[in-house]
Amino acid sequence: MKLFFTQLMLEFKLPLENPVLIFSLILFIILLSPILLRKLNIPGIIGLIISGLIVGPYGLNILEKNSAIDLFSTIGLLYIMFIAGLELDMNQFKANRNKSFLFGFFTFIFPLSIGFPVCYYFLEYGFNASLLTASMFATHTLVAYPIVSKFGVSKNQAVAITVGGTILTDTAVLIILAVIIGNSQGNLNQDFWIKLIISLAVFSAIMFFIIPKIAKWFFTKLESEKHSHYIFVLSVVFFAAFLAEVAGVEPIIGAFVAGLALNKLIPSSSALMNRIEFIGNSLFIPFFLISVGMIVDISVITKGPEALIVAGTLTVVALFGKWFAALLTQLFFKYSSAQRQLIFGLSSSHAAATLAVILVGFKAEILDENILNGTIILILVSCIVASFATEKAAKKIVIEMDDNPDDFKNVNSFSNEHILIPIANIESIERLLEFSIFIKEKKAVNPISILSVVSNNHEAEINILKARKKLEEFVKQASASETKVTVITTIDFNKASGISRISREIMADIIVLGWPKHSGLLDKLVGEKVDSILNNTYKTTFICNIEKPLVLHKRIAIVAPPLAEHENGFDLWFTKMAKLAQELSIPILLCCNETTQNYANKLAKKSRLTALIVFYSFEDWGDFFTISKAIKINDLFVLVCARKGAASYMNMFENLPSKLEKHFDKNSKIVIYPQQFSQRYSNERYNNITPEPLSKGIETIQKIGRGIVNLLKNDDNKNL
Repeated sequence: MKLFFTQLMLEFKLPLENPVLIFSLILFIILLSPILLRKLNIPGIIGLIISGLIVGPYGLNILEKNSAIDLFSTIGLLYIMFIAGLELDMNQFKANRNKSFLFGFFTFIFPLSIGFPVCYYFLEYGFNASLLTASMFATHTLVAYPIVSKFGVSKNQAVAITVGGTILTDTAVLIILAVIIGNSQGNLNQDFWIKLIISLAVFSAIMFFIIPKIAKWFFTKLESEKHSHYIFVLSVVFFAAFLAEVAGVEPIIGAFVAGLALNKLIPSSSALMNRIEFIGNSLFIPFFLISVGMIVDISVITKGPEALIVAGTLTVVALFGKWFAALLTQLFFKYSSAQRQLIFGLSSSHAAATLAVILVGFKAEILDENILNGTIILILVSCIVASFATEKAAKKIVIEMDDNPDDFKNVNSFSNEHILIPIANIESIERLLEFSIFIKEKKAVNPISILSVVSNNHEAEINILKARKKLEEFVKQASASETKVTVITTIDFNKASGISRISREIMADIIVLGWPKHSGLLDKLVGEKVDSILNNTYKTTFICNIEKPLVLHKRIAIVAPPLAEHENGFDLWFTKMAKLAQELSIPILLCCNETTQNYANKLAKKSRLTALIVFYSFEDWGDFFTISKAIKINDLFVLVCARKGAASYMNMFENLPSKLEKHFDKNSKIVIYPQQFSQRYSNERYNNITPEPLSKGIETIQKIGRGIVNLLKNDDNKNL
């Protein structure tokens, strides 16, 4: 027994050495620190950093910085940069790239301009030491980015330009670092510059040309292997980080570029994106934050007035430089105070890049111990300030979005939208479900409903069970993207009438249908199912023929008829297409007349849509299919139609699917039938229309058929 307790005490000897115990302790810290500190209104990020300080070598010495912690810390840092690149709204970034460049210039030049004279004249360091320390002020690590993601404001323009500016500043600083080190070693010659330029060019070519093509091939060939997608993404991130290091820049730049390279292939609402964020935010990023706290040595402030002066000076200069850059950005672009605060919060935290610069400078004997210790204090203070500032700003922006009476979401009350997917062909459901997830309003309380209508015959009960079993698999698929999906199975003599009835029962706002197919004689006799659904439901309907994964499309080409803006459902379908474009990070080409263009442009501004919309004037509806010249093979072709009696209805809408298949056979296609009337009007006008006579006729035909089959069976038995 004594031996047992002796061995047990050895396991708890500080610092801990048992890897299982270390991992367990870190997991408990990740779990408990945000919960405990939340009651004190302290952001979870700060809780993790403080926890790292307490258990680290400069605190209670429970944990030491070993290779395992360094590995997980590196993964967490790369994760932060990768997610920042992945979540960047590329349409918004492209539209505001000049703003990103200007902010990048501000947040680089002003901290550098302020920091160099302070270090050179006030702290009395040499030229190389002063320049290197001042360049450290220009860096920033997106430590507070998880806060932005949590509050759902990652698509805000202020976030886009800040993240865009990050890559510019950190790259510039790391190049300065390489130059200073080369200068101190006497290697700053022509060969140095040629090697740096060539390596960066090769790295960029691999990441932006080769990697996306490989990713497209992988996601297409292994579309059903969802877990393999995540492993592939991780492989790309670390490979990119390695390539960046080989090219002469920090691995964090490679991770960020990997996010940009895969940006269009991983929509924010996809199951893959949810897995990436979940694992990162649950494990790897907290590890990094704890490791940041472990390097902080509070005792440096007691090592004499010189260390305290240096630490205080570095902290004040760094924070003031970032605040001034945020202020200038606000004034130039007329941002709100909340956006300015958000820019400052995201750009003020110093961690990875800062530490990399200082450690390299310290090892090269360019910087002394006071600069090193002062920088460590700066990291702690800046991370705390950044977290509080970012969380406060994010809350303000969310409140502004919710309280704005002109906000589209409030005007149109999409929070209660209900999407219905009637399934005829089980093979098409996956892409119809993916499309529905992408266009679904995230705050909507209603689930996506998948409907299967089973024919009313003697095998109806068995067929219902089979349908439910098959559809439950897709419910699991949707749950991976945190989207609630329900399965509805019903019996009806006519599938179209069953769909129409259920859509009214659940008060569906949107119906997503598969592409119509001519299946047999019965369809010819009673009319196309789709036509029957359109005639008996007046909600916005999307008829989809998605030939390949949505992420492989380069553009959404929408053709809208004259007077389309007068339809009741115009705002809904236009917003949904803009949301889809945003998810896929692709632009919209809207082909319509000038009146529709003006209305769509006003709606986009009013609704704060971030999708890039390019207008193409088109009015030659007498020769409609000339529009095919403007449509490219990788476009998602969308045609806005109308039901008979609608303001925008045209005779050419008759027999539309076959016409589109002829002229746009290689394109994915969506035909939209907007809601024609208001909810009340449609209910009052069409509530009395029922398919009862048709259903009774079909029931009679089915009974006669079964009777004939049974009679033939009896005759066969008699012959036997």
